[in-house]
Amino acid sequence: MAKMTLREKLAILSDAAKYDASCASSGAPGRDSVKSKGIGSTEGSGICHAYAPDGRCISLLKILMTNFCVYDCAYCVNRSSSNVARARFSVEDVVALTMNFYRRNYIEGLFLSSGIIRSSDYTMEEMVRIARKLRLEENFSGYIHLKTIPDASSALIEEAGLFADRLSVNIELPTDATLEVFAPEKKPRDIRRSMGHLRAKIEEHRGEARDRHRPKRFAPGGQSTQMIVGADGTDDDAILGRSENLYGNYRLKRVYYSAFSPIPDASAKLPLAKPPLMREHRLYQADWLMRFYGFDRQEIVAAGEGGMLDLSIDPKLAWALKNRQSFPVDVNRADREMLLRVPGLGTRAVKRILSTRRHRTLRLDDVARLCQSIDKVRPFITALGWSPGRLTDRAGLREILVPKARMPAQLELF
Repeated sequence: MAKMTLREKLAILSDAAKYDASCASSGAPGRDSVKSKGIGSTEGSGICHAYAPDGRCISLLKILMTNFCVYDCAYCVNRSSSNVARARFSVEDVVALTMNFYRRNYIEGLFLSSGIIRSSDYTMEEMVRIARKLRLEENFSGYIHLKTIPDASSALIEEAGLFADRLSVNIELPTDATLEVFAPEKKPRDIRRSMGHLRAKIEEHRGEARDRHRPKRFAPGGQSTQMIVGADGTDDDAILGRSENLYGNYRLKRVYYSAFSPIPDASAKLPLAKPPLMREHRLYQADWLMRFYGFDRQEIVAAGEGGMLDLSIDPKLAWALKNRQSFPVDVNRADREMLLRVPGLGTRAVKRILSTRRHRTLRLDDVARLCQSIDKVRPFITALGWSPGRLTDRAGLREILVPKARMPAQLELF
């Protein structure tokens, strides 16, 4: 068998990594030098684009170290029984690729995951070697996100956190019961134990000086996880309930939702069709409402039907239409919490409104300048010289406000 070239390995292992959504790099500061060619570039396999909370588009080399795996998880295209082309990078391969792409300004960092080879400890040790070599031998100052292996030794995971900006442990599926059905070799208790250990280490090192060239600060970008949506019958209420638990108990920076994608030679246990991609998008919006807008999970889900979010409109608008008695809101008097519930007003727009109204009374035109779309806001507010009148109670308001069906390229954050 002919030896596989680095380019051939990259084609296989970047494609194999596409199912992992948890690669946003919000833990990394911007690099002043990355301003010219390469930002947003799609040259070559393995470059993905993630969005940080501040809206920056960040380019990452997103690859698996290998897609060989001893596990046989039903939902995974790289499971041991899958008939896919296999490849494996050496430690030196990953380091060379990362530095090559970084020097060309194609990427700002590395997102590295892997199938399990030999054992969890062996695989984790190889991934740590890559991160250590990048930091200490190559003086790599870019972003590193490592996907940790739950049942690897705590010593290895701790060492990974000394070199990586962010660590993540995927819970894979929304419930322990479905994980045991689809991935019996993976133990929910191992995942929870690993998350708890990471939380403790992150909090222990919080406040230390940020220095990426020496193993000092532990995972400054925190930890994240990913759930596959639509591989089982779990409803949106249960999915968001799991996220609520993860944010509260493990202080996660982010829960990612990945719509199930049918795979070749799939198990009969799995659905034949993928869920609507809009479901994934609505879950992200609901997650955002819980974290940044003061909404409770129960009220978000109650605006839909049968434990599922409304796919045709965003969850904030769905809540507003079901709670019209709470509107209109006076933009010159309402508190921050109520302004955040107005459809069309994001956190930045609310901050601007609160700041501006200290100096003058706001008119509708003023609000229009402070938000992205006044059409969505208008029926739910009053301002100097403006009242929506009967518009708030209009039976056809939903049809007026519902945009034409489309999937935005970036999250629409209210």
